[in-house]
Amino acid sequence: MKTIYLAGGCFWGVQRFFDQFDGVITSEVGYANGSDKTPTYQEVCKSSGHAETVKIVYDESRITLIDLLNYYFMVIDPLSVNKQGNDAGVQYRTGIYYTDEEQLKEAQQVFTAEEEKVGAALAVELEPLHNFFAAEEYHQKYLVKNPGGYCHIPKVMFELEKNTVKKISEEVIKHEEEL
Repeated sequence: MKTIYLAGGCFWGVQRFFDQFDGVITSEVGYANGSDKTPTYQEVCKSSGHAETVKIVYDESRITLIDLLNYYFMVIDPLSVNKQGNDAGVQYRTGIYYTDEEQLKEAQQVFTAEEEKVGAALAVELEPLHNFFAAEEYHQKYLVKNPGGYCHIPKVMFELEKNTVKKISEEVIKHEEEL
């Protein structure tokens, strides 16, 4: 198992988005790369310096870091500074926080490709994880507990894998019928 930490604006939607993928074993929302003091949500909202971040534990034999990061760039605005959707503030910054040098190499590949795609320098932090503090329990799996909750990520993205598998299955059936 490997672990990566992704900040992509409000962590509710980022967690809900990544939980759908086969190979994501667990996820936990929290606060990363701020001061070494454990913050409360209220402190994070008052510029403690932490980013709302999702800790993702994944099975690299089922999903690669490159796949995870390509998905990540599907649901963030990589040029936006301290803002995603209607959420603004330093806690909503974007970041890829790695835990080993192998992850850095893979992240740099995806990062460079994304910069070339958008034709500009990204506003996404790419740095080692300095710290991570789990968020309060009511934030964990928030959009599962509160399906009508606000999210900057379109709801259709929460079923991306399911819809992709369904579409591929339908195409295979259609192809087999044509044979």
